[in-house]
Amino acid sequence: MHELDPSYSGISPGDAQTTIDVARWRKSQRERLIAERLAVPADARAEAARRIANRLDAEIGIVEGSVVGIYWPFRGEPDLREWASSVPARGGQLALPVVLEKGKPLEFRTWSAGEKLEKGVWNIPVPAGGTATLPDIVVVPVVGYDDAGFRLGYGGGFYDRTLAAMPSRPLTFGVGYELAKLPTIYPQWHDIPLDRMIIDGA
Repeated sequence: MHELDPSYSGISPGDAQTTIDVARWRKSQRERLIAERLAVPADARAEAARRIANRLDAEIGIVEGSVVGIYWPFRGEPDLREWASSVPARGGQLALPVVLEKGKPLEFRTWSAGEKLEKGVWNIPVPAGGTATLPDIVVVPVVGYDDAGFRLGYGGGFYDRTLAAMPSRPLTFGVGYELAKLPTIYPQWHDIPLDRMIIDGA
């Protein structure tokens, strides 16, 4: 793959040089994409979030009786808090991810609007209380994405690790901006594709 052969189709756990090359490339793309989305005016990001919310409703459908894992927006991610606030009114239960330890899966904890939050990793708000739960649906923010459903995140591997550890796979929706699309993220052996990408311009 050196440096990132377009014919690349995946790597094995033991391919050390390729792992290094992919990590270097991902870091540069991550920095570029975050800078680009932060440069988008706030009102344009808000409109994009509304389009994403409408598409989520169309894709997810009925949420009654389901636990829906969401996220607290960070560094220009689509702000879906207004959409999330409608989930309990429709009979669903919200859950937010909590980092327990580096290198470990996330824990989703139940949360409702108005309940106390505290600062977690990177000062992202997390439930101060709540009960650990397994979501039926997970809405996952993406820094970058490709047509195969693979997600470029912040590099911690938390979502991949979490999905791999769950006893039953939830329905997963990646959400992000059209500007974040990549030809490929050069998926590694541990990367898990999401079920559907919900993008503001797609």
